[in-house]
Amino acid sequence: MGDPAATGRAWSHGAVTDNPLQNVTFPSNGGTAHGYLAVPASGRGPGVVVIQEWWGLTNHIADVTNRLAAEGFVALAPDLYGGSTTHDAAEAGELMAKLPVEQAARDLAGAVDFLLGHESVTSSKVGAVGFCMGGGFVLVLAAQQGDRIGAAVPFYGVLKEDYPDFSGLTAPVLGHFGERDEYADPESVRALAARIEAESGVRPQFHIYPAGHAFFNDENHLGTYDPEQARIAWERTLSFLRAHLQ
Repeated sequence: MGDPAATGRAWSHGAVTDNPLQNVTFPSNGGTAHGYLAVPASGRGPGVVVIQEWWGLTNHIADVTNRLAAEGFVALAPDLYGGSTTHDAAEAGELMAKLPVEQAARDLAGAVDFLLGHESVTSSKVGAVGFCMGGGFVLVLAAQQGDRIGAAVPFYGVLKEDYPDFSGLTAPVLGHFGERDEYADPESVRALAARIEAESGVRPQFHIYPAGHAFFNDENHLGTYDPEQARIAWERTLSFLRAHLQ
C-alpha cells in the first residue's frame, strides 16, 4: 500500500478518491474530507459519526453506517486514510502510526460540523461510534468537541499513545470491551473509566463481554467475531443513542 503520506494520509487535505465507498465530501480543518454517508429512508434523523478501525473505511464500516441509517440515524463515516484500506495487520499498524491522534480528532470535527449543518439531521448534538482505533478517537473527539457530542460509544477503543486530557468531555459514554482483549484488557479498561470520571466528572458505562478484541466485526481477520455478544452490544448501542440524541 505504500506510505500513507503519498496517498492522502492528511485526509482532510488530500484529494484522494480511490475508495469506492466514498460518496460525500465536506470541509474539514482547512481542506476537503471524504467519507461515506447513509441517510434513513425517512430522509431525517439524529446524526452519528462512525469512526473506522485501523483497517480503513472498509465494507464493514460502511455496513455499520448503513445499519445505523436503517435504524433512523443520519450516519457519516469519514475516511481517515484518504482512500487507503488494508487487511494486513502490519500495514494497518503503519497507517495508524502515521495518523496523529489529536490531528485526526480535529479533522473529525469537520464531520461533526457537516452533520450538524445537514438538512437531514434533526438532533442538536451528534453521536460518535467507533471501533478499535476509532473507539479511541471517539473519546478524544468527545473531549475536544464538548457539548456538541451527545453520546459517545467506543467499541474496544485503543490508541497508539496515551489519551489526552478528558476535562472537556461532557457526553454520556457507553463502552464495549472484551474480557479476552489483549489490546484493551479489563484492568486497562477499568483504569480508563476511572480516569474519564476523574477528569471530566462523567461516569462511563463500560460493559465487558466474554469475547476477544474486535468481537463486533463480522469481517474480523482475528477470528474473534462473536455474533451473540455483537448483537447484545448493538442493541445496547441503539438504545443509548436513541436515549441521548434528540
